[in-house]
Amino acid sequence: MAQANTFGKVLTITTFGESHGGGVGVILDGCPPRLPISSDAIQKELDRRRPGQSRLTTPRNEADQVEILSGVFEGQSLGTPIAMMVRNRDARPSSYTHLRDVYRPSHADFTYDAKYGIRAWHGGGRASARETIGRVAAGAIARQILTALCGAQVVAWVQSVHAIEADAINPLQVTEAQVEVTPTRCPDPAAAKAMEEAIDNARRAQDSLGGVVSCCVQGIPAGLGEPVFDKLEAELGRAMLSIPASKGFEIGSGFAGTRMRGSEHNDPFVPGPNDQPITTTNYSGGVQGGISNGQPILFRVAFKPTGTISQAQTTVTKDNQATTLEAQGRHDPCVLPRAVPIVEAMSCLVLADHLLRQRTVNVL
Repeated sequence: MAQANTFGKVLTITTFGESHGGGVGVILDGCPPRLPISSDAIQKELDRRRPGQSRLTTPRNEADQVEILSGVFEGQSLGTPIAMMVRNRDARPSSYTHLRDVYRPSHADFTYDAKYGIRAWHGGGRASARETIGRVAAGAIARQILTALCGAQVVAWVQSVHAIEADAINPLQVTEAQVEVTPTRCPDPAAAKAMEEAIDNARRAQDSLGGVVSCCVQGIPAGLGEPVFDKLEAELGRAMLSIPASKGFEIGSGFAGTRMRGSEHNDPFVPGPNDQPITTTNYSGGVQGGISNGQPILFRVAFKPTGTISQAQTTVTKDNQATTLEAQGRHDPCVLPRAVPIVEAMSCLVLADHLLRQRTVNVL
């Protein structure tokens, strides 16, 4: 049976583990040797992703302390596979006993049964967002690769929650400090406050909300991307749509570009520094013809409302009998704040992979 737990071509990751098993982790292969590896930087990203950060997130109490098992010696990469693991300390399988034979609406319960004939019903198994711990740990190293090779900066933030849109944001000026100042991870203070209230209200109503995460990448050189099937935006879209609860991806003008004329949408070239042109606008989102053009890469990812809610919902059992479910256990009323570091991690993994792929043809 074909498996799809590995991502990347030159820089690859393979994640493992279930949400309520012994632990979750990742094997990162293809990292260049002698790269300074900061375990503090890895832990920092895991701390941004971990549960229990605020009342807006699941109350599961996990420190998510990373263990680097191989591939790093005296603070540097060896060029060999880097294995990292986080042990599950607050798993409570018994909290999910009521879900053993019931399919949660809009979750992966039925589809995993349909595909494999078996599923880890306690906590969602591999379908749980806890799987993304491995991605975030590996993404932290990919970020260090990008910093070392081209100085690129990757910043994501919550752009909208439900009907609340952050308007007072210049994507080229958003900093991590601005993103981290509120539990919603929205750098627009007024919108952040409204989002926080909306998420709180949804939590009290035993409901959930969705929204959009925006991301801006600056410092990526022109020339990254592998047409025709591994175009840079295609790889980014595939990465983002592999994140749990993601439902949409758009880059640059996205769907809004369909309402523009070519004369409005085209990005005019003008002479730029280092004997390379720049564009006066960036409706392309930093990618043209599937290849980066040196301008900021701008994209957005849509996330659905959390599937697990405590309100009574109609569903069926494994025996296809109608029933009513009031889900218990611990879940986020809105995945958006914790999705931010995951979006950044997957961005770093895609871009570091393509940067290393480009180096193999001696262009950079």
